[in-house]
Amino acid sequence: MSENRIDKDIKFKVTKKAVIAGLGWFGMFLGIATWRAIATGYMGYYIIFGYIGFGVGVGSFLSESLTKKYKQWGRRVSQILVGLFMLGLLGLLGRENMQIEGFYFYLIAGVFHGATLHYFIAKIVGPMFFGRAWCSWACWTMMVLDLFPWKKPTEGRRQGWGVWRYIHFGVATAVIFWLVYKTGYSPAEHQASELTWLVVGNIVYYSLAIILAALLKDNRAFCKYVCPIPVFQKVLSRFSPMKQEIDMGKCTECGLCERVCLMDIKLLSYLHEGKRVLSTECILCDSCLHICPTDAIKTTNGIDVGFKEYINMR
Repeated sequence: MSENRIDKDIKFKVTKKAVIAGLGWFGMFLGIATWRAIATGYMGYYIIFGYIGFGVGVGSFLSESLTKKYKQWGRRVSQILVGLFMLGLLGLLGRENMQIEGFYFYLIAGVFHGATLHYFIAKIVGPMFFGRAWCSWACWTMMVLDLFPWKKPTEGRRQGWGVWRYIHFGVATAVIFWLVYKTGYSPAEHQASELTWLVVGNIVYYSLAIILAALLKDNRAFCKYVCPIPVFQKVLSRFSPMKQEIDMGKCTECGLCERVCLMDIKLLSYLHEGKRVLSTECILCDSCLHICPTDAIKTTNGIDVGFKEYINMR
């Protein structure tokens, strides 16, 4: 009886859509590897981007194949596979700072290394096509924070706290430019220094993220209030063709989608205006899509730009 109950509860169905999703992402990253290999002659890009494509592809395949109750594990698998690879192998073992300061250092030095390439693909070009999907499918900070119990925010966002994102971004930018242009400092010439930036930075980020999550009972508090990356992601993601759309004919306005939204978006406000979810806070985590009892939500492609942010505030 127990085995029958488990079989009934955990359903796994391989579909054409799931296979296309998995192979599509894998193929896209192989394309990036080919671009870099032709440009530099370095064949190692096939291993790097092949693995990243494999991680995202497996996650997408599982997300399409698992039953609704377990679909989020597709995203989590992608997040863990890609996050560990980026932070562990490329960062710690490769001794390269993959954080924003590493990007700045290399950019100023005119060096197209891992951090520069990472930010160019995942944080600049990526949002123009796939919105802020990086934040839910690959971020190594949230890879850990999403394991904590406060997955569903219950009180809405703190009014005005989002300004700390911009302060963080501004201070980080100012400090990097001061170090480079006033002191001549360049960790790009000293790998040990890069590793120090990476380790210390992640200790600070993880500590702050865990403290905020515990205090506010919200795993994504760091993402909403402190992380500097959304500062430029939000600008570019406005133009992304990939967004969530709610079918007015199927939606019963039960509100489940808003209750599980990791980013506190008032999804039904967009429905009432006859628009797709145009919020730049959307991270395409698919939580709303998976919880909808009438399958009224789906990810679609189109051309639209919105400037209104409908966010549930405390």
